[in-house]
Amino acid sequence: MKKMKIANLEQLKEIKARGLRLTYPDKIKIMVGMATCGISAGADKVYAALAEKIAELGLDAALTKTGCIGFCQREPLVDVIYPKQVRLTYQAMTPETAAALVEALKEGRIYDSQTLCRIDQEDFLVEGVVRPYANPHPPELPPEFPRYEDLPFFSKQVKISLRNCGFINPESIEEYIARGGYQALCKAVSQMTPEVVIAEVKASGLRGRGGAGFPTGLKWEFCRNAPGELKYVICNADEGDPGAFMDRGILEGDPHAVVEGMAIGAYAMGAQEGYVYCRAEYPLAIDHLKTAISQAEALGLLGENIFGSDFSFKLKIREGAGAFVCGEETALIASIEGRVGEPRPRPPFPAQSGLWGKPTTINNVKTWSHIAPIVARGADWYASFGSGNSKGTTVFSLVGKVNNSGLVEVPLGITLREMIYDLGGGIIGDRAIKAVQTGGPSGGCIPEEFLDTPVDYDSLAALGSIMGSGGMIVM
Repeated sequence: MKKMKIANLEQLKEIKARGLRLTYPDKIKIMVGMATCGISAGADKVYAALAEKIAELGLDAALTKTGCIGFCQREPLVDVIYPKQVRLTYQAMTPETAAALVEALKEGRIYDSQTLCRIDQEDFLVEGVVRPYANPHPPELPPEFPRYEDLPFFSKQVKISLRNCGFINPESIEEYIARGGYQALCKAVSQMTPEVVIAEVKASGLRGRGGAGFPTGLKWEFCRNAPGELKYVICNADEGDPGAFMDRGILEGDPHAVVEGMAIGAYAMGAQEGYVYCRAEYPLAIDHLKTAISQAEALGLLGENIFGSDFSFKLKIREGAGAFVCGEETALIASIEGRVGEPRPRPPFPAQSGLWGKPTTINNVKTWSHIAPIVARGADWYASFGSGNSKGTTVFSLVGKVNNSGLVEVPLGITLREMIYDLGGGIIGDRAIKAVQTGGPSGGCIPEEFLDTPVDYDSLAALGSIMGSGGMIVM
């Protein structure tokens, strides 16, 4: 693509127009879920079979890769998107069924095997939540094709962090921009003061999605008000809880969501430099993040004078060696500095003395991924999801003895029973549940009698557990 330094919203819209043509081409588009979960199930072989058959038959179709679609239990997953109409999701694909799919498309038939669901044309802007809406002229489909919103695994989800995962090519900044990407950053640096950005995040009720649940806006305000001109922001992607793969899924499927969120946070707090600390066991996430940073730099969305303003921000990656303790923020800071990753007593807190003794704010992947939608849509919109003191949505990796395991995003306040029996489809073999663990090693095991407990910070704490970073293991 022709590179340009984006200086204003109009130039951003030029990139968006190109991205829309990639995201929604005027021909059939075939997308293969190529996150770690998909590849481990054979998605790379499915992709190769699709490419070979498309070339052999001369099918006029766009073949591309995407991140985790979410239903990890049914991988490999393949989506077929009909121009301006519907999207069909096929499950448990093989090289043989992939070839049969291409043959059906070439003959103008709907391939009716392996079908998981249909998704009518969806809202693809960051200003909205990704939810399907009815198309007045869908293609003729067999009546047994279930609709996306009728499947319990999907129907109770609201995707904000995961708004682009499984919908775009994560290695294409144009497709991210097509769905509203970097509009929030433009709005922040062009129309909002740093103090207004922080006030918006505070009003949204967003709490840290890394475990402790500390109010994000308040954390930012501490760093903003700390003395000193040199400040840092850090993304904690050192995901180490058992059964947890939420951060990996976001970085593999939508790395720009984190890049943009960190840039907005840096503007609000007065930081000039940031780091993503990611465990080295996530090579695909790191590759996609490197690509995203390079693309953002090429378009002037990272670097000097972003959107023609006085704000400049550079972002770097540091790979962790997999030490669980480095998920603790002071140990993480020590590791970035090249020291042994050991926690230190607090105070001082990182907001006063963090990386190299400078004021520093650390949020995790999921927290950063919420920032752009909050700035774009406003605090009231975000706070309309969730309950009580737990606003918005959060991402869980739902694993263990459930029929439907995968990556899910739900409004806070949903009950454990809904998570396990609606999204999770119940216990394998219809056996009785023993307990569900939340919060990783620092959390607890919640027995069956408490399954009607809402999943929020206060309710889980009352049971002696925590929400943690989002791992949920059903036993």
